Amino acid sequence: MAKVFKWLVFLALGLMVLLAVVAFTLHRWVSTDDFRQRVEREASAALGVPVALDRVAVDVWPLPAVALSGISVKSKPPLTLERLEVRPRWQPLLTGRLAVATLLVRKAVLPQQGIDAVLLLLQKKKTPAQAAAAAPSAPPGQASMDWLPRRTVLDEVTWISAAGARTTVNAEAALGDDGLPDSVSLKLIKGNLQGLEARLKREEPKAGAAGDEWALRVDVGGGKVDGKLGLKKVPVAAAREELELQGKLQTKDVEVSALTAPSKSLTGRLEASTTLHARAATTGALVDALQSQTTFTVRDAVIHGLDLAKAVKTIGLSRGGQTPLDTLAGQVSTQGKSAQLSNLVASSGALSATGNVAISPAKVLSGRVSVNVAGDSKLGSAIGGAVGVPLTVGGTLDNPEVTLSRSALLGAAIGTALLPGVGTGAGANLGDRVGEGFRSLFGK
Repeated sequence: MAKVFKWLVFLALGLMVLLAVVAFTLHRWVSTDDFRQRVEREASAALGVPVALDRVAVDVWPLPAVALSGISVKSKPPLTLERLEVRPRWQPLLTGRLAVATLLVRKAVLPQQGIDAVLLLLQKKKTPAQAAAAAPSAPPGQASMDWLPRRTVLDEVTWISAAGARTTVNAEAALGDDGLPDSVSLKLIKGNLQGLEARLKREEPKAGAAGDEWALRVDVGGGKVDGKLGLKKVPVAAAREELELQGKLQTKDVEVSALTAPSKSLTGRLEASTTLHARAATTGALVDALQSQTTFTVRDAVIHGLDLAKAVKTIGLSRGGQTPLDTLAGQVSTQGKSAQLSNLVASSGALSATGNVAISPAKVLSGRVSVNVAGDSKLGSAIGGAVGVPLTVGGTLDNPEVTLSRSALLGAAIGTALLPGVGTGAGANLGDRVGEGFRSLFGK
């Protein structure tokens, strides 16, 4: 028995020495300039743009991994990564199949314009014949799942938007066997939402549940957003399904300007209730199909860059200044990057306003508000109420502007001529109504 044990020890030591020799030889081979240049050529041919590498290495300790250092993808603008590390999964590797366990991306700078340029080249390179030839022989979805990292770590990864805004994040995500996230953690360390922390965790499936549910919590602006997200498959035709996303979120005590940074056109503490819904054929398409409905209230609100009281008194352009509000409430509907603010109600002392405003993906404002200043005119006092002045909202989220519509401006001029200093606001209101009547009559 002792002799058998001795032979087993010698065999184990021999295997360890053999593995060490193989690892050392492999490490020396992949570290050569010839191997690095070969990887550069293969990567350049695959992406359609030149790729440069500083170093290729195979690490054995603490875990086996292939690491690429000093990566530069020569797109315009270039994509750069200090280190890209891939760690394989052992069990598939023993059966001759490569599956990714962990992907580590460290200190990368990824401009959106560069990403778009590479994706466009890849689309042009991939012909239908090539796509058919590249079809996997493995079971459906198996090949893509193998290459999908079960764990992804982002260490100081910077994304630069098309407008030039830089956002740097640390993040970690773990995927389940179905390719959906089991957990995600994210922290923004630089950028417009600096300090934001988010956590997403899959919950244990409930008996009879039709899909999966995740708990979401976001700490931002001194407050929090938390709630549930659900995803399920919905049959739409024979052998065809779509994904449906639903969610309910509660926002508590969040500084509004932390969500709209770098814009600080509105400050105050936000309380809101939000429902989310999206339905699409793929998970990627869910983002574009996402719609939301939010009912909100902002405490201690201040509108910056716009003095509504001054806009009423001058009956014209209003630039600069600010409007403190005792109450600001309303509803927000979004689809993609567009937003619509409706049923807006704002008040501050003698001033009150109602209206509807749309925000385009480019942050351009369009809409109308009616501003009342109780007791500001003799006519308003005489009729026992405030005179509403209709204003057209324009400009951008960062530089809002309000003006009178042409019909309201004409009415204001007539009101001033008839009753100087008294009929200006009433005339603007009447002129705007007449203008709306003519537009309705002629369909314009």
